Amino acid sequence: MKQYRVVIADSDPACRKTLKTMLQQAGYVVVGEAHDGLSTIKLIRNRQPDLVIMEDRLAMADGEEVATIVQEEALAPVILMTSYDQIQFSDRDKTLREYAYVIKPVSEQNLFPIIELVMRYYRRIRELEEEVARLKDMLETRKLVEKAKGILMETLGLSEAEAFRRIQKQSMDKRMSMKAVAKAIILAYELQAADEKDKKS
Repeated sequence: MKQYRVVIADSDPACRKTLKTMLQQAGYVVVGEAHDGLSTIKLIRNRQPDLVIMEDRLAMADGEEVATIVQEEALAPVILMTSYDQIQFSDRDKTLREYAYVIKPVSEQNLFPIIELVMRYYRRIRELEEEVARLKDMLETRKLVEKAKGILMETLGLSEAEAFRRIQKQSMDKRMSMKAVAKAIILAYELQAADEKDKKS
């Protein structure tokens, strides 16, 4: 089992101690503890844990508020500890965000399977986000290269294939990405066009 680095947050010191002991005995590394919402946020940003396990009702910022911030900033996956009645209330309140919950009192049987599930889900989400970012970058690169090719074809009288090979060669010679080369070509063209416009005016 991977030694996940965990931050735990609970207003009850006894609960924190019990949870910490349980996690450490199972091979997890507890890198920080907090007793209220604001301290939890600061601790998470500072320690950068693999996982956060916290009470859903914390002072100065409740668990769901903290979980929202943590998820929006993609800091770590979150498991909220709560009572059955509070989960029912959240359902009735039709909370827009969904979190992983574990019922108090927390035990190995109800916590550890959820940890593994949450970690797999979080890794999958991160992988999908990275893939989306990669595809967006590819699309942006393609658009920039197409624009740069058009400029070279117009200004140097090159064919589309020749313009592409020139960008490709500059990329290899200068050890720059084709995206960076295309941006440089576009910028140089725009600066020259602006300079010529100024001379005419």
